[in-house]
Amino acid sequence: MIDRAYLDHNATAPLRPEARAALLAALDDTGNASSVHAEGRRARGRIAAARAEVAALAGMPAAGVVFTSGATEALALALSPTLLPPGSAVAPQVLLASAAEHPAVLRGHRFPPGALDILPVDGAGRLDLAALGEALARHRAQGRRALLAMMAANNETGVVQDIAGAVAIAREFDAVVVCDAVQAAGRVDLAALVAGVDAVCLSAHKIGGPQGAGALVLAHSDTRLGPLLCGGGQELGRRAGTENGPAIAGFGAAASVARATFAAEALRLADLRDRMEQDVRASLPGAVVLGDAAPRLSNTSLIAFPGVRAETLVIALDLAHISVSAGAACASGKVGASHVLAAMGVPPDLAAGAIRLSLGWSSTAEHVTRAVTALQRLVPQLAERSSAA
Repeated sequence: MIDRAYLDHNATAPLRPEARAALLAALDDTGNASSVHAEGRRARGRIAAARAEVAALAGMPAAGVVFTSGATEALALALSPTLLPPGSAVAPQVLLASAAEHPAVLRGHRFPPGALDILPVDGAGRLDLAALGEALARHRAQGRRALLAMMAANNETGVVQDIAGAVAIAREFDAVVVCDAVQAAGRVDLAALVAGVDAVCLSAHKIGGPQGAGALVLAHSDTRLGPLLCGGGQELGRRAGTENGPAIAGFGAAASVARATFAAEALRLADLRDRMEQDVRASLPGAVVLGDAAPRLSNTSLIAFPGVRAETLVIALDLAHISVSAGAACASGKVGASHVLAAMGVPPDLAAGAIRLSLGWSSTAEHVTRAVTALQRLVPQLAERSSAA
């Protein structure tokens, strides 16, 4: 098998050995967590252990964890007028979100048409906090309570948002806050970053767990929430359907490792990422690192190469056994303009040449060196072909 340099962890991370072991062990042990016999109790115990690990990763109570099929479902569950933290009597009537949010947020989910209010971001993709305050004041004056949905860190640029600043403003206007923490989990001190929010959404496969598992984690276990799926009353009535026990077990194992290793990994990956960007800039002077004016996740680099089409470069790198993305990988066969870069005001010609290299637990210095060497060879070739066309 050809040894590939996989630099697309923000799309999905390779399965961690610990998660694989937990997944396989659960697959080999029959049991429905809703059953009362021994097999059911063992299945329920595995899910309870995973629930505790996922809660610890987010710094929230285990009783607040609602397991889902992924972060998209978690967002669909949370972005609803039915989400009411304890002490709340008034349901949110409007959803606020920045223009750089994930498409799963920008769809609005269970809010009615016209209830989505899109807020601007600055040139680095950070939510404009002044605009947030103005929007909240406007909606309050019109008698509407708001729910703010915001990323902890952007999936394309890696830019980390000022969650604490946004929460402080939101609390002035009694707004509910839901945080899409998919990319930040396992890469920063997540519990510290999301302190004060009402709920976070997580995905197992972004931290080295299996695909097909995610969670909505509520800061208060007695938060009221209308379910998307009604049935047997699993997940304390918040999400019906037999739990995907093996995937949840793998999720728990990945969460445990991510929480234990994020600090050391952040330093290791920052060193690899910074050296990579330094070498690319030195050898390809036209290259532009997007979002580098703001704090970023240590693993993420979005680099634009003027005169080169990102999709062409991604294919050329793939043929060189190097895996990267042209922006986000949130849509099947996605090729097109990035709404994130458009919101940041990046010129279309520059945005068209942006590729994302995202590192993770399986990344090595040799992988990064191979990527830089390939870019040094391919970018001039593709730029020359493009200018000659």
